[in-house]
Amino acid sequence: MNLSIVIPVYNAEKTLPELIERLEPVLNTCSDNYEAILVNDGSRDDSWKIIDRLAAAHPWVIGIDLMRNYGQHNALLEGILAARQEVIVTLDDDLQNPPEEIPKLLEKLGEGYDVVYGRPARKEHSLWRRIGSGIIRRVLRSAVGPDIAKNVSSFRALRSQVRVAFQDYRGPFIIIDAPLAWATSRFGAVTVRHDRREGSKSNYNFRRLLSQSFNALVGFSVQPLRFASLIGFFLTLFGMGVLGYAVARYLLQGHTLPDMPFLASIIAIFSGAQLLVLGITGEYLSRMYFRTMGRPGSIVRGTTEEP
Repeated sequence: MNLSIVIPVYNAEKTLPELIERLEPVLNTCSDNYEAILVNDGSRDDSWKIIDRLAAAHPWVIGIDLMRNYGQHNALLEGILAARQEVIVTLDDDLQNPPEEIPKLLEKLGEGYDVVYGRPARKEHSLWRRIGSGIIRRVLRSAVGPDIAKNVSSFRALRSQVRVAFQDYRGPFIIIDAPLAWATSRFGAVTVRHDRREGSKSNYNFRRLLSQSFNALVGFSVQPLRFASLIGFFLTLFGMGVLGYAVARYLLQGHTLPDMPFLASIIAIFSGAQLLVLGITGEYLSRMYFRTMGRPGSIVRGTTEEP
């Protein structure tokens, strides 16, 4: 099996040498041809110097230096699109994803899956990081489905074929797991070890995790639009019900229409109709938005040979 290991790098000068040292024997045992792509995401330390030195010492190490910090998933996208082998493995630069666990992902991938996540047996994260990660998973349910979202992690193996789904992606905001779901429904997961972070602090704080959740919600899901349409629909029904009550009271009692229920019903009907129309308009705009991102209508896995 030929492997490409994609590692987004940010301020990881202390862990990169050990990561490559531990990665090499693993790749020698499970791959005939391999490469490691280190994508420097605008690090403020000497990470790029370390990458340059590692690439000079190891021919299978490739370095990509981005102009500035674009975010982990943008760096991942750059590395995935640059990968040249048939299977791509992504992992973090902090050694919390042990390279020694890669064979578990590959074994599971061999069962017929297109994407396999390494599901941590126990996460060595802070409380705020666990809360933030939980929020992201809940948000991702609307973009990739609940069965996939519950297993999402940065330690994943995927077939290079799935890149077809997002090779034409355009836009600065990306959650790499969403376009993976554009390509395939064959997702798997396997339990892996998750080590404690040594000597460094996570680059993800609670604010950045919330920001990533918001990007996933509005960037790869139409659920907010449909929620607005649903509110508008029920608000319109409520207004019509109140109006019906006011008219019925007038017909039965012969009095003038009561001011408060009548005004409330008119406001509710018009407000609900506006929300409903905005939601429907948003549905049309969302289809245009997904087209501009380059989301494919379908992807061919293979064909039969011509006679």
